[in-house]
Amino acid sequence: MDKHLIGTWTFVGIIVSLIATLSSVLTLAATGWQMPFYLIFAIIFFAAPIALITIELSVSLKGSGGPQLWVKTATNPKWGFVTSWLLWVQMFPAMVMIASTLGPLLGNTIDNRALGQNHWFTLICILVFYWLVTILNLKFDMAKLGGAVGIWLGVYLPISFMILTGFLAFLKLGISPTSILGSFKPSKLVPDLSDYQSLKYISAVVFIFTGISTTGVYAPRLKNLTKTFTRGLSIAVLVIVLMNFFNSFLIANAIPHGQAELTDITQPVIIYCQILHWPSWIVQIFSGFAFIGVLVQLSTWVTAPSQTIIEVANDGLLPPKWGWYRHNQYGVSKNIVLTQAIAITLFALLYALPNINSVFLMLVNTAVFLYCMVYIIIAIAYLILRYQYHGERPFNVDRHGNSRAWLVAILLILGIIICFISTIITTKVLDSVIMISISILLFVIPLIVERYKKPSWLNDLHRNY
Repeated sequence: MDKHLIGTWTFVGIIVSLIATLSSVLTLAATGWQMPFYLIFAIIFFAAPIALITIELSVSLKGSGGPQLWVKTATNPKWGFVTSWLLWVQMFPAMVMIASTLGPLLGNTIDNRALGQNHWFTLICILVFYWLVTILNLKFDMAKLGGAVGIWLGVYLPISFMILTGFLAFLKLGISPTSILGSFKPSKLVPDLSDYQSLKYISAVVFIFTGISTTGVYAPRLKNLTKTFTRGLSIAVLVIVLMNFFNSFLIANAIPHGQAELTDITQPVIIYCQILHWPSWIVQIFSGFAFIGVLVQLSTWVTAPSQTIIEVANDGLLPPKWGWYRHNQYGVSKNIVLTQAIAITLFALLYALPNINSVFLMLVNTAVFLYCMVYIIIAIAYLILRYQYHGERPFNVDRHGNSRAWLVAILLILGIIICFISTIITTKVLDSVIMISISILLFVIPLIVERYKKPSWLNDLHRNY
Protein backbone atom coordinates (compact mmCIF):
# COMPACT_ATOMS: atom_id res chain seq x y z
CA MET A 1 0.00 0.00 0.00
CA ASP A 2 1.22 3.53 -0.81
CA LYS A 3 3.08 4.86 2.24
CA HIS A 4 1.68 8.33 1.55
CA LEU A 5 -1.95 7.21 2.06
CA ILE A 6 -3.67 8.67 5.11
CA GLY A 7 -5.68 6.75 7.74
CA THR A 8 -8.72 7.88 9.74
CA TRP A 9 -7.02 9.32 12.82
CA THR A 10 -4.32 11.10 10.87
CA PHE A 11 -7.09 12.54 8.70
CA VAL A 12 -8.93 13.69 11.82
CA GLY A 13 -5.71 15.39 12.93
CA ILE A 14 -5.33 17.10 9.56
CA ILE A 15 -8.92 18.37 9.67
CA VAL A 16 -8.61 19.65 13.23
CA SER A 17 -5.31 21.37 12.41
CA LEU A 18 -6.94 22.84 9.29
CA ILE A 19 -10.12 24.08 10.99
CA ALA A 20 -9.53 24.51 14.72
CA THR A 21 -7.78 27.75 15.64
CA LEU A 22 -6.78 28.50 19.21
CA SER A 23 -7.87 32.08 18.57
CA SER A 24 -11.41 30.96 17.73
CA VAL A 25 -12.13 30.11 21.36
CA LEU A 26 -11.36 33.72 22.35
CA THR A 27 -13.74 35.04 19.71
CA LEU A 28 -16.51 32.69 20.83
CA ALA A 29 -15.83 33.50 24.49
CA ALA A 30 -16.32 37.21 23.72
CA THR A 31 -20.01 36.48 23.01
CA GLY A 32 -20.63 35.59 26.68
CA TRP A 33 -23.87 33.80 27.49
CA GLN A 34 -24.86 34.08 23.83
CA MET A 35 -22.21 31.56 22.76
CA PRO A 36 -24.71 28.62 22.60
CA PHE A 37 -26.87 30.72 20.27
CA TYR A 38 -23.96 31.62 17.98
CA LEU A 39 -22.55 28.10 18.02
CA ILE A 40 -25.91 26.48 17.22
CA PHE A 41 -26.46 29.02 14.44
CA ALA A 42 -23.03 28.23 12.95
CA ILE A 43 -23.68 24.46 13.17
CA ILE A 44 -27.15 24.56 11.59
CA PHE A 45 -26.41 27.07 8.84
CA PHE A 46 -22.76 26.29 8.08
CA ALA A 47 -21.01 23.32 9.69
CA ALA A 48 -23.72 20.69 9.16
CA PRO A 49 -24.72 21.64 5.57
CA ILE A 50 -21.18 22.06 4.26
CA ALA A 51 -20.00 18.87 6.01
CA LEU A 52 -22.83 16.84 4.43
CA ILE A 53 -22.12 18.31 1.00
CA THR A 54 -18.39 17.78 1.38
CA ILE A 55 -18.74 14.13 2.38
CA GLU A 56 -21.23 13.29 -0.38
CA LEU A 57 -19.28 14.94 -3.19
CA SER A 58 -15.82 13.87 -2.00
CA VAL A 59 -16.67 10.15 -1.87
CA SER A 60 -18.76 10.28 -5.08
CA LEU A 61 -16.49 12.29 -7.38
CA LYS A 62 -13.28 10.42 -6.73
CA GLY A 63 -10.68 12.82 -8.08
CA SER A 64 -8.28 15.61 -7.23
CA GLY A 65 -9.22 19.21 -6.53
CA GLY A 66 -12.01 18.97 -3.94
CA PRO A 67 -14.48 21.87 -4.38
CA GLN A 68 -12.89 22.80 -7.72
CA LEU A 69 -13.70 19.33 -9.04
CA TRP A 70 -17.30 19.46 -7.75
CA VAL A 71 -18.08 22.81 -9.34
CA LYS A 72 -16.26 22.01 -12.60
CA THR A 73 -18.24 18.76 -12.91
CA ALA A 74 -21.54 20.53 -12.24
CA THR A 75 -20.93 23.57 -14.45
CA ASN A 76 -17.72 24.15 -16.42
CA PRO A 77 -13.97 24.73 -15.87
CA LYS A 78 -14.49 28.50 -15.57
CA TRP A 79 -16.53 28.27 -12.37
CA GLY A 80 -14.27 25.54 -11.10
CA PHE A 81 -11.48 28.06 -11.55
CA VAL A 82 -13.41 30.76 -9.66
CA THR A 83 -14.08 28.33 -6.81
CA SER A 84 -10.48 27.22 -6.47
CA TRP A 85 -9.27 30.79 -6.77
CA LEU A 86 -11.55 32.05 -3.96
CA LEU A 87 -10.60 29.13 -1.71
CA TRP A 88 -6.99 30.02 -2.36
CA VAL A 89 -7.11 33.79 -1.93
CA GLN A 90 -9.29 33.67 1.20
CA MET A 91 -6.27 32.24 2.98
CA PHE A 92 -4.34 35.47 2.44
CA PRO A 93 -6.25 37.42 5.13
CA ALA A 94 -7.12 34.24 7.07
CA MET A 95 -3.53 33.09 7.47
CA VAL A 96 -2.43 36.54 8.56
CA MET A 97 -5.16 36.47 11.21
CA ILE A 98 -4.10 33.02 12.46
CA ALA A 99 -0.39 33.87 12.33
CA SER A 100 -1.04 37.05 14.34
CA THR A 101 -1.25 34.86 17.47
CA LEU A 102 2.40 33.83 17.06
CA GLY A 103 3.77 37.10 18.45
CA PRO A 104 1.88 36.99 21.77
CA LEU A 105 2.60 33.25 22.12
CA LEU A 106 6.32 33.70 21.54
CA GLY A 107 6.41 36.70 23.87
CA ASN A 108 4.84 34.65 26.65
CA THR A 109 7.10 31.68 25.94
CA ILE A 110 10.17 33.83 26.62
CA ASP A 111 8.37 35.54 29.56
CA ASN A 112 8.08 38.91 27.84
CA ARG A 113 4.35 39.61 27.47
CA ALA A 114 4.86 43.29 26.63
CA LEU A 115 6.94 42.29 23.60
CA GLY A 116 4.26 39.85 22.48
CA GLN A 117 1.65 42.62 22.50
CA ASN A 118 3.74 44.92 20.31
CA HIS A 119 2.24 45.13 16.82
CA TRP A 120 5.65 45.40 15.16
CA PHE A 121 6.80 42.20 16.86
CA THR A 122 3.56 40.55 15.75
CA LEU A 123 4.26 41.61 12.16
CA ILE A 124 7.81 40.22 12.24
CA CYS A 125 6.59 36.88 13.66
CA ILE A 126 3.95 36.56 10.93
CA LEU A 127 6.50 37.11 8.18
CA VAL A 128 9.33 34.97 9.57
CA PHE A 129 7.29 31.93 10.59
CA TYR A 130 4.93 31.84 7.63
CA TRP A 131 7.91 31.81 5.28
CA LEU A 132 9.51 29.11 7.44
CA VAL A 133 6.54 26.72 7.20
CA THR A 134 6.32 27.46 3.47
CA ILE A 135 9.91 26.33 2.95
CA LEU A 136 9.36 23.23 5.13
CA ASN A 137 6.34 22.23 3.03
CA LEU A 138 8.53 22.25 -0.05
CA LYS A 139 10.86 19.69 1.56
CA PHE A 140 8.64 17.42 3.67
CA ASP A 141 5.12 15.93 3.85
CA MET A 142 4.14 18.46 6.50
CA ALA A 143 0.38 17.81 6.21
CA LYS A 144 0.79 14.16 7.20
CA LEU A 145 3.42 14.98 9.85
CA GLY A 146 1.19 17.68 11.33
CA GLY A 147 -1.89 15.45 11.34
CA ALA A 148 -0.06 12.55 12.98
CA VAL A 149 2.34 14.25 15.42
CA GLY A 150 2.08 18.04 15.44
CA ILE A 151 -1.64 18.01 16.20
CA TRP A 152 -0.98 16.28 19.55
CA LEU A 153 1.79 18.63 20.63
CA GLY A 154 0.29 21.84 19.31
CA VAL A 155 -3.50 21.45 19.57
CA TYR A 156 -4.78 18.49 21.62
CA LEU A 157 -2.32 18.96 24.48
CA PRO A 158 -2.60 22.77 24.97
CA ILE A 159 -6.37 22.80 24.51
CA SER A 160 -6.82 19.90 26.97
CA PHE A 161 -4.63 21.82 29.42
CA MET A 162 -6.71 24.97 28.92
CA ILE A 163 -9.94 23.10 29.59
CA LEU A 164 -8.51 21.38 32.69
CA THR A 165 -7.09 24.55 34.25
CA GLY A 166 -10.20 26.50 33.26
CA PHE A 167 -12.40 23.91 34.98
CA LEU A 168 -10.28 24.00 38.15
CA ALA A 169 -10.48 27.81 38.14
CA PHE A 170 -14.25 27.57 37.64
CA LEU A 171 -14.58 25.23 40.65
CA LYS A 172 -12.68 27.73 42.77
CA LEU A 173 -14.25 30.90 41.37
CA GLY A 174 -17.80 29.93 40.47
CA ILE A 175 -19.65 32.23 38.05
CA SER A 176 -17.74 35.50 38.17
CA PRO A 177 -20.01 38.58 38.07
CA THR A 178 -17.16 40.74 36.70
CA SER A 179 -16.28 38.40 33.83
CA ILE A 180 -17.42 38.42 30.21
CA LEU A 181 -20.19 36.04 31.30
CA GLY A 182 -21.28 38.00 34.34
CA SER A 183 -24.38 36.99 36.30
CA PHE A 184 -26.84 34.80 34.43
CA LYS A 185 -30.16 36.04 33.06
CA PRO A 186 -32.28 34.09 30.54
CA SER A 187 -32.43 37.22 28.35
CA LYS A 188 -28.64 37.03 27.90
CA LEU A 189 -28.89 33.74 25.97
CA VAL A 190 -29.95 35.44 22.72
CA PRO A 191 -28.68 38.64 21.07
CA ASP A 192 -30.60 41.82 21.71
CA LEU A 193 -31.89 42.53 18.20
CA SER A 194 -32.69 46.12 19.18
CA ASP A 195 -28.92 46.57 19.41
CA TYR A 196 -27.62 45.42 16.04
CA GLN A 197 -24.04 45.58 17.34
CA SER A 198 -24.81 42.37 19.26
CA LEU A 199 -24.57 40.55 15.89
CA LYS A 200 -20.98 41.62 15.21
CA TYR A 201 -19.53 38.22 16.14
CA ILE A 202 -21.57 36.12 13.70
CA SER A 203 -18.88 36.10 10.99
CA ALA A 204 -16.11 35.42 13.48
CA VAL A 205 -17.95 32.42 14.99
CA VAL A 206 -18.83 31.09 11.53
CA PHE A 207 -15.14 31.31 10.67
CA ILE A 208 -14.55 28.43 13.11
CA PHE A 209 -15.95 26.03 10.49
CA THR A 210 -14.89 27.62 7.21
CA GLY A 211 -12.20 25.08 6.35
CA ILE A 212 -14.55 22.08 6.10
CA SER A 213 -14.98 22.12 2.31
CA THR A 214 -11.22 22.35 1.78
CA THR A 215 -10.80 18.88 3.32
CA GLY A 216 -12.07 17.48 0.01
CA VAL A 217 -8.61 17.99 -1.52
CA TYR A 218 -7.29 15.12 0.61
CA ALA A 219 -9.77 12.58 -0.78
CA PRO A 220 -7.29 11.01 -3.26
CA ARG A 221 -4.79 10.41 -0.44
CA LEU A 222 -7.09 8.48 1.91
CA LYS A 223 -7.12 4.78 2.67
CA ASN A 224 -10.64 3.38 2.14
CA LEU A 225 -12.03 6.73 0.92
CA THR A 226 -15.70 6.42 1.92
CA LYS A 227 -15.11 5.07 5.41
CA THR A 228 -12.13 7.27 6.24
CA PHE A 229 -13.61 10.50 4.88
CA THR A 230 -17.08 10.05 6.40
CA ARG A 231 -15.85 8.95 9.80
CA GLY A 232 -12.88 11.32 9.89
CA LEU A 233 -14.82 14.49 9.03
CA SER A 234 -17.70 13.60 11.38
CA ILE A 235 -15.37 12.98 14.33
CA ALA A 236 -13.33 16.10 13.60
CA VAL A 237 -16.38 18.40 13.46
CA LEU A 238 -17.71 16.95 16.74
CA VAL A 239 -14.33 17.44 18.40
CA ILE A 240 -14.15 21.03 17.18
CA VAL A 241 -17.66 21.86 18.42
CA LEU A 242 -17.10 20.41 21.91
CA MET A 243 -13.60 21.82 22.18
CA ASN A 244 -14.74 25.34 21.29
CA PHE A 245 -17.83 25.34 23.50
CA PHE A 246 -16.32 24.09 26.76
CA ASN A 247 -13.13 26.07 26.33
CA SER A 248 -14.94 29.29 25.44
CA PHE A 249 -17.35 29.01 28.38
CA LEU A 250 -14.51 28.63 30.87
CA ILE A 251 -12.56 31.48 29.26
CA ALA A 252 -15.57 33.80 29.29
CA ASN A 253 -15.96 33.15 33.02
CA ALA A 254 -12.36 34.13 33.75
CA ILE A 255 -11.54 37.15 31.57
CA PRO A 256 -12.84 40.45 32.98
CA HIS A 257 -15.55 42.13 30.92
CA GLY A 258 -14.16 44.34 28.15
CA GLN A 259 -10.59 43.08 28.50
CA ALA A 260 -10.48 40.23 25.96
CA GLU A 261 -7.39 40.26 23.72
CA LEU A 262 -8.42 38.36 20.59
CA THR A 263 -4.87 37.59 19.43
CA ASP A 264 -3.46 36.47 22.81
CA ILE A 265 -4.53 32.89 23.52
CA THR A 266 -2.35 32.83 26.65
CA GLN A 267 -4.45 35.52 28.34
CA PRO A 268 -6.95 33.03 29.87
CA VAL A 269 -4.15 30.68 31.00
CA ILE A 270 -2.41 33.60 32.75
CA ILE A 271 -5.67 34.39 34.54
CA TYR A 272 -6.27 30.72 35.42
CA CYS A 273 -2.81 30.48 36.97
CA GLN A 274 -3.43 33.65 38.98
CA ILE A 275 -6.73 32.25 40.28
CA LEU A 276 -5.13 28.90 41.16
CA HIS A 277 -1.89 30.52 42.47
CA TRP A 278 0.21 28.47 40.06
CA PRO A 279 3.71 29.61 38.98
CA SER A 280 4.09 31.70 35.83
CA TRP A 281 6.45 29.19 34.17
CA ILE A 282 3.39 27.05 33.46
CA VAL A 283 2.18 29.81 31.14
CA GLN A 284 5.53 29.74 29.34
CA ILE A 285 5.30 25.98 28.72
CA PHE A 286 1.69 26.29 27.53
CA SER A 287 2.64 29.13 25.20
CA GLY A 288 5.40 27.03 23.67
CA PHE A 289 3.03 24.16 22.86
CA ALA A 290 0.35 26.53 21.58
CA PHE A 291 2.98 28.17 19.39
CA ILE A 292 3.65 24.76 17.82
CA GLY A 293 -0.12 24.40 17.27
CA VAL A 294 -0.33 27.61 15.26
CA LEU A 295 2.67 26.54 13.16
CA VAL A 296 0.96 23.18 12.49
CA GLN A 297 -2.19 24.94 11.32
CA LEU A 298 -0.27 27.35 9.12
CA SER A 299 1.61 24.41 7.64
CA THR A 300 -1.64 22.60 6.78
CA TRP A 301 -3.07 25.72 5.13
CA VAL A 302 0.08 26.29 3.08
CA THR A 303 -0.75 23.29 0.89
CA ALA A 304 -4.50 22.50 1.14
CA PRO A 305 -6.11 25.37 -0.87
CA SER A 306 -3.20 25.56 -3.30
CA GLN A 307 -3.90 22.00 -4.47
CA THR A 308 -7.10 23.21 -6.13
CA ILE A 309 -5.08 25.76 -8.12
CA ILE A 310 -2.88 22.94 -9.43
CA GLU A 311 -5.99 21.35 -10.96
CA VAL A 312 -6.94 24.69 -12.57
CA ALA A 313 -3.46 24.94 -14.08
CA ASN A 314 -3.81 21.39 -15.41
CA ASP A 315 -7.04 22.47 -17.15
CA GLY A 316 -5.04 25.05 -19.13
CA LEU A 317 -6.69 28.05 -17.45
CA LEU A 318 -3.38 29.55 -16.32
CA PRO A 319 -0.23 30.30 -18.35
CA PRO A 320 2.08 27.22 -18.28
CA LYS A 321 5.11 29.52 -17.99
CA TRP A 322 3.99 30.26 -14.41
CA GLY A 323 4.75 26.60 -13.63
CA TRP A 324 1.77 26.29 -11.29
CA TYR A 325 0.90 22.84 -12.64
CA ARG A 326 4.19 21.38 -11.40
CA HIS A 327 4.13 19.77 -7.96
CA ASN A 328 6.16 17.36 -5.86
CA GLN A 329 5.13 13.93 -4.56
CA TYR A 330 3.17 15.55 -1.73
CA GLY A 331 1.02 17.63 -4.10
CA VAL A 332 2.86 20.87 -3.30
CA SER A 333 3.54 23.36 -6.09
CA LYS A 334 6.62 25.46 -5.36
CA ASN A 335 5.51 28.35 -7.57
CA ILE A 336 2.03 28.51 -6.02
CA VAL A 337 3.10 28.41 -2.37
CA LEU A 338 5.79 31.04 -2.98
CA THR A 339 3.24 33.29 -4.70
CA GLN A 340 0.81 32.95 -1.81
CA ALA A 341 3.62 33.66 0.67
CA ILE A 342 4.27 36.97 -1.11
CA ALA A 343 0.54 37.84 -1.05
CA ILE A 344 0.28 36.98 2.65
CA THR A 345 3.31 39.17 3.30
CA LEU A 346 1.43 42.11 1.77
CA PHE A 347 -1.70 41.45 3.86
CA ALA A 348 0.47 41.12 6.97
CA LEU A 349 1.56 44.74 6.56
CA LEU A 350 -1.82 45.69 8.06
CA TYR A 351 -0.23 44.84 11.40
CA ALA A 352 1.86 47.96 11.02
CA LEU A 353 -1.33 49.55 12.38
CA PRO A 354 -1.44 49.67 16.20
CA ASN A 355 -5.07 48.52 16.80
CA ILE A 356 -4.56 44.76 16.68
CA ASN A 357 -8.11 43.76 17.66
CA SER A 358 -9.62 45.91 14.90
CA VAL A 359 -7.23 44.53 12.26
CA PHE A 360 -7.91 40.99 13.50
CA LEU A 361 -11.70 41.29 13.05
CA MET A 362 -11.36 42.96 9.64
CA LEU A 363 -9.17 40.09 8.39
CA VAL A 364 -11.63 37.51 9.74
CA ASN A 365 -14.58 39.23 8.08
CA THR A 366 -12.78 39.57 4.73
CA ALA A 367 -11.94 35.85 4.76
CA VAL A 368 -15.57 35.01 5.63
CA PHE A 369 -16.86 37.20 2.76
CA LEU A 370 -14.69 35.26 0.32
CA TYR A 371 -15.85 31.97 1.79
CA CYS A 372 -19.49 33.08 1.49
CA MET A 373 -18.96 33.52 -2.26
CA VAL A 374 -17.46 30.02 -2.47
CA TYR A 375 -20.29 28.45 -0.48
CA ILE A 376 -22.96 29.95 -2.73
CA ILE A 377 -21.20 28.46 -5.77
CA ILE A 378 -20.79 25.09 -4.02
CA ALA A 379 -24.44 25.01 -2.91
CA ILE A 380 -25.62 25.65 -6.49
CA ALA A 381 -23.19 23.05 -7.87
CA TYR A 382 -24.40 20.53 -5.31
CA LEU A 383 -28.03 20.96 -6.38
CA ILE A 384 -27.06 20.64 -10.05
CA LEU A 385 -25.18 17.40 -9.35
CA ARG A 386 -28.16 16.00 -7.46
CA TYR A 387 -29.98 15.96 -10.82
CA GLN A 388 -27.16 15.50 -13.32
CA TYR A 389 -24.75 13.08 -11.64
CA HIS A 390 -25.95 9.48 -11.96
CA GLY A 391 -22.87 7.66 -10.70
CA GLU A 392 -22.49 5.79 -7.43
CA ARG A 393 -23.06 7.77 -4.22
CA PRO A 394 -21.49 5.82 -1.32
CA PHE A 395 -22.76 8.54 1.01
CA ASN A 396 -26.11 10.10 0.08
CA VAL A 397 -27.87 12.89 1.97
CA ASP A 398 -31.20 11.80 0.52
CA ARG A 399 -31.55 8.33 -1.03
CA HIS A 400 -35.24 8.76 -1.85
CA GLY A 401 -35.32 12.10 -3.64
CA ASN A 402 -33.85 15.57 -3.37
CA SER A 403 -35.93 17.28 -0.68
CA ARG A 404 -33.25 16.90 2.01
CA ALA A 405 -30.58 18.03 -0.42
CA TRP A 406 -32.58 21.20 -1.10
CA LEU A 407 -32.95 21.76 2.64
CA VAL A 408 -29.18 21.43 3.14
CA ALA A 409 -28.45 23.90 0.32
CA ILE A 410 -31.11 26.40 1.44
CA LEU A 411 -29.85 26.38 5.04
CA LEU A 412 -26.35 27.10 3.79
CA ILE A 413 -27.47 29.96 1.52
CA LEU A 414 -29.62 31.49 4.28
CA GLY A 415 -26.68 31.35 6.65
CA ILE A 416 -24.51 33.11 4.10
CA ILE A 417 -27.06 35.90 3.64
CA ILE A 418 -27.47 36.42 7.40
CA CYS A 419 -23.70 36.37 7.90
CA PHE A 420 -23.10 38.93 5.17
CA ILE A 421 -25.84 41.34 6.29
CA SER A 422 -24.94 41.15 9.99
CA THR A 423 -21.29 41.86 9.21
CA ILE A 424 -22.10 44.89 7.04
CA ILE A 425 -24.46 46.53 9.54
CA THR A 426 -22.08 46.04 12.49
CA THR A 427 -18.90 47.22 10.81
CA LYS A 428 -17.64 50.76 10.32
CA VAL A 429 -18.46 52.13 6.88
CA LEU A 430 -14.80 52.47 5.87
CA ASP A 431 -14.00 48.91 7.01
CA SER A 432 -17.03 47.57 5.13
CA VAL A 433 -15.98 49.38 1.95
CA ILE A 434 -12.45 47.95 2.26
CA MET A 435 -13.68 44.39 2.87
CA ILE A 436 -16.24 44.45 0.06
CA SER A 437 -13.76 46.06 -2.36
CA ILE A 438 -11.11 43.41 -1.63
CA SER A 439 -13.69 40.62 -2.00
CA ILE A 440 -15.05 41.94 -5.32
CA LEU A 441 -11.55 42.49 -6.71
CA LEU A 442 -10.45 38.96 -5.82
CA PHE A 443 -13.70 37.54 -7.28
CA VAL A 444 -13.28 39.36 -10.59
CA ILE A 445 -9.62 38.44 -11.19
CA PRO A 446 -10.24 34.77 -12.22
CA LEU A 447 -13.09 35.85 -14.52
CA ILE A 448 -10.72 38.27 -16.28
CA VAL A 449 -7.98 35.65 -16.56
CA GLU A 450 -10.46 33.10 -17.95
CA ARG A 451 -11.86 35.63 -20.39
CA TYR A 452 -8.45 36.23 -21.95
CA LYS A 453 -7.04 32.71 -21.69
CA LYS A 454 -5.30 31.39 -24.79
CA PRO A 455 -5.83 27.94 -26.38
CA SER A 456 -2.04 27.69 -26.60
CA TRP A 457 -1.86 27.44 -22.78
CA LEU A 458 -3.39 23.95 -22.85
CA ASN A 459 -1.29 22.90 -25.86
CA ASP A 460 1.91 24.14 -24.23
CA LEU A 461 0.93 22.32 -21.05
CA HIS A 462 0.62 19.00 -22.90
CA ARG A 463 3.99 19.56 -24.55
CA ASN A 464 5.60 20.24 -21.17
CA TYR A 465 4.20 16.97 -19.86
